Amino acid sequence: DVQLQASGGGLVQTGGSLRLSCAASGFTFDDKVISWFRQAPGKEREGIACISDRRASTYYADSVKGRFTVSSNNAKNAVYLQMDDVRSEDTAVYYCAKEESMGPGYWGQGTQVTVSS
Repeated sequence: DVQLQASGGGLVQTGGSLRLSCAASGFTFDDKVISWFRQAPGKEREGIACISDRRASTYYADSVKGRFTVSSNNAKNAVYLQMDDVRSEDTAVYYCAKEESMGPGYWGQGTQVTVSS
């Protein structure tokens, strides 16, 4: 079974850094397309970053471009989201998801990130 588990959330000060991890299992990891999403209170879920082995590329939403970096370690079956220079608007529950042909098909449980001023 495909399983994803996000972790690493917590409380961080404005301007600080945090690294989220997404542990994955149950599929061919070196052929993955994994996305990070977030959902802030009262807002819709937003796709913010994606890493694709098939296209050997990464994608970032404008809201995080230049501050967040997505990477992976195939030996550990893990995808990471390095969050730098965080802002109050980055406060949200963060999710990782495995992309399928029609969009996200498998989701991990969320991890809360709270940015304090």
